[in-house]
Amino acid sequence: MQDRIFYATCFGFVFGVLLRSFVSVNLYFTILLVVLGSVTILYFSLVKFKWGIVAGIFVLTFSLGILRFHVVNKPAPSMFELHVGEQVSFSGEIIDMPDIRENNQKLTLEIQDGKEKIKILATVNLNQDFNYGDEMNISGRLDKPENFVTDQGKEFDYVNYLRKDGIFFVMNYPQIEIISRDNGNRIKNTLFFVKEKFLEKMNFAITPPESLLMGGLILGEKSSFSQELRTSFVNTGTIHIVALSGYNITIVAEWLMKLFMFLPQNLGIGVGILSILLFVLMTGGSSTAVRAGIMATLVLIARATGRNYDIARALILAGVIMILINPFVLAYDVSFQLSFIATVAVIFFAPRIEKYFLWVTESFQLRDIVSVTCAVYIFVLPFILYKMGTLSIVALPANILILPFISFTMLLGFLTSFAGLFWYGFAVPLGFLSYIFLHYELSVINFFSHIPFSSFSFPNFPLILTLLIYAYFIYRLFGRSIRSFFKENQG
Repeated sequence: MQDRIFYATCFGFVFGVLLRSFVSVNLYFTILLVVLGSVTILYFSLVKFKWGIVAGIFVLTFSLGILRFHVVNKPAPSMFELHVGEQVSFSGEIIDMPDIRENNQKLTLEIQDGKEKIKILATVNLNQDFNYGDEMNISGRLDKPENFVTDQGKEFDYVNYLRKDGIFFVMNYPQIEIISRDNGNRIKNTLFFVKEKFLEKMNFAITPPESLLMGGLILGEKSSFSQELRTSFVNTGTIHIVALSGYNITIVAEWLMKLFMFLPQNLGIGVGILSILLFVLMTGGSSTAVRAGIMATLVLIARATGRNYDIARALILAGVIMILINPFVLAYDVSFQLSFIATVAVIFFAPRIEKYFLWVTESFQLRDIVSVTCAVYIFVLPFILYKMGTLSIVALPANILILPFISFTMLLGFLTSFAGLFWYGFAVPLGFLSYIFLHYELSVINFFSHIPFSSFSFPNFPLILTLLIYAYFIYRLFGRSIRSFFKENQG
């Protein structure tokens, strides 16, 4: 009975948030659902009908999910709405690390105007030096973000992508005057400092473009990629390796656990979790990194203890908590979606397909690495098709040639930067080894991306087909458990 209540509570809330993410639901109708769910629970508790109690809980949490999204779904401040399209002047503070791109940099500013407080994304030139915590006067045209079409012909929902972070307005190349520096939170300032030093030491030991790939692998730093390099990743179906997800973090932590496998099991898991904590610190403690870290920790515990059933509930609960904190992540945060899909693949799908890789040697845990990476690739492929709109004909051979080396490459990247923090001489040999692996991986990507007709654009890959594919995956992995669940309820 406890399991039924748990799953009804979690999935009811998630489905409520998901529905409200795309459909406007009348507030009074939602309140009516809350009352209906509460009455249903009370009635069937009196008559002791378990199935009715579970149904009532589902209806109640479903309506609470709708209400939770309704609470955070606030419109942009009216005072700022009135000035859209006009020249404005504000005072604000940079509340995140500058996002440095190939041709410009993006600044997330918090603007205070009377009682109104909003976030604005400002695009500025690269020749200007900005840091987290800088307070400034900013003058320019205030605009609202607009969706745009990618090179693959896929419409990118840029409005909701920014909205999930509370950003409603943008300013392109405004005039900026810095008033003061170092006004940010000290803890956050320290985290960003660690990240900058980590990247700095890595870039000293590894030259571009290999250093760009390493930054993408271990920190999700793909913003500096050239358009050509980004297109190559998309066309070869390897863009997922530079997404900041639980999968990336997990494979590095697992390698560390294998290095310390001579230790007692609990201590080995502790080493893995410690490495995840260090990763989160090095990324600046961003919400994306925290989510990826939570997913990776769950994978480590599951694979180390073999208790997939308990971890499944922990994974669902972690997802629900993240959605409760920010309901926008469910439908509009690609990193959250990718982390969740990859984590499910590592925990539940990889053990199922390992038998097909008996021909791979077990030396250096290579069979385990190959089965895990292939499981993740198969699981994320429909998602990439829907989100990216690109079907890569060369994705399978490209991933087979690259993925087995990614985990070791990432480990080398961590060790290179860590060694560089003490002395540049320590980082040089590790950086050289990293360069060899990175150069190989980029060469594979470059080779396959230049093969004629290596990829095809599907700008309108159907959502319904994507859902059907994942429904099939769920049925194959959890069909027996689902049938057992409902049979118990019928009983």
